Amino acid sequence: MANAPLQTDYDVVVVGAGNAALSAAIAAREQGSSVLMLEKAPDYFRGGNTYFTGGIIRFAYEGIDDIKELIPDMGAEEEASIDVGRYTENQYYEDLMRVTQGLSDPELAQILVSQARPTLRWLQEKGVRFVLSFGRQAFKVGDRYRFWGGLIVEAVGAGKGLSDQQFDVAERNGVEVRYHTKGVRLIQDNRGRVVGITVQGPDGFEDVGCHSVVLACGGFEANAEMRTRYLGQGWELAKVRGIPYNTGDGIKMALDIGAQSHGHWSGCHAVAWDLNAPAFGDRVVTELFQKHSYPFGLIVDVNGHRFVDEGADFRNYTYVAYGREVLKQPQRVAFQIFDDKVKHLLRDEYHIPQVTMATADTIEQLADRLDIDREGLVQEIAAYNAAVQDGEYNPTILDGKHTEGIEPPKTNWALPIDTPPYLGYAVTCGITFTFGGLKIDNQCRVLDEEDVPLPGLYAAGELVGGLFYHNYPGGSGLAAGAVFGKIAGTSAADAAKSAGE
Repeated sequence: MANAPLQTDYDVVVVGAGNAALSAAIAAREQGSSVLMLEKAPDYFRGGNTYFTGGIIRFAYEGIDDIKELIPDMGAEEEASIDVGRYTENQYYEDLMRVTQGLSDPELAQILVSQARPTLRWLQEKGVRFVLSFGRQAFKVGDRYRFWGGLIVEAVGAGKGLSDQQFDVAERNGVEVRYHTKGVRLIQDNRGRVVGITVQGPDGFEDVGCHSVVLACGGFEANAEMRTRYLGQGWELAKVRGIPYNTGDGIKMALDIGAQSHGHWSGCHAVAWDLNAPAFGDRVVTELFQKHSYPFGLIVDVNGHRFVDEGADFRNYTYVAYGREVLKQPQRVAFQIFDDKVKHLLRDEYHIPQVTMATADTIEQLADRLDIDREGLVQEIAAYNAAVQDGEYNPTILDGKHTEGIEPPKTNWALPIDTPPYLGYAVTCGITFTFGGLKIDNQCRVLDEEDVPLPGLYAAGELVGGLFYHNYPGGSGLAAGAVFGKIAGTSAADAAKSAGE
């Protein structure tokens, strides 16, 4: 509690500097509020986890006209070369509920689904540029590129580009940013309203007064102790895909003043990540340590045994769950195996110089070069090849080309591994963000244990619980950050106006 009235320095303080925080800051500034954004990292490490994403954002659309609203400079030739189909709000909602086992909060889910495209349009009008995601989400079928899995658009420059563009918008519109400064404690007045925040920067501690605070500083994925406490045994050994600064600060500050914990605290977003990637994200390689083309090959452990259905669904709906499965394998290692006839389908990330991989003319040689049990891999590949059924192979749809008589099965895209040279990529588990966090309402107000809003406190982004459980539709994290960030910033600005009157 504040012992004496605290001088109001800003209308809104935003804690964090990723996509959600930037969206909140831009929205609050748009309402006329004075805005301070606190970035825990130094300026050369700014941008949160957003910087390390592929910049692809999931949203519902009815056809090419909706896409052209976001990419107004699309030329006639490019338009003629693509088939975008449609991805409706109902499909988006069904995908979200399907992969979260029906646990996603229906109100939050509906807000995300209905507001994703309008929010991207808002960012585009502010100056953020988007392009078609050819390199990650499209295959050429005949003379046209077809996009799959509900994803079609990414920010220019991927996650780094999205972050840089949002910073440009924020700073151009008068948002103040303090680097190397973290939130330590929320300050309340005698009525329980959040009226400031204690921060720690290069010059020590300082109390910053404000009318409202938006927490958007990520989950606890970079905190090994919290990972192990909440996610379970072995999670302290996972690599962290992004920044080392997301250590649960915002969640802890809110819980300390009575906020309600909410969501899937034992769940997280994780992916197959290059075995020899550094412990935390690399600012040059960014998201390219990920390895997401496994539906077109097989995944085996060090004994050569498969452990998931690589073709259960588009990778957009399985990669998060399968990243966690890798952590459970012996030595926390897995290997993605392909042959020559599908190598042209591999995503850009398979061609970086930093990749951990081997090629060979025989399966035996490949096993030796990757340190996989030779007999185990040979037997597994032979059994898989014998189980592949006839059918038409099509990487742009769930083609039903499957196996029979083996466990686990491969439900789609089952081609024999029989055309040398063979390729193998060594991966481990890389954690992206955690699913548990704070409970918010439809205005992004943080709720206490009795579901009553904590006055002056708002939240958005990865520290919000209740949206993702078990799994995650690819591209919906950035969408949620932007959608709820914009709502949180607008709500915080409206509250600041009322408090200042």
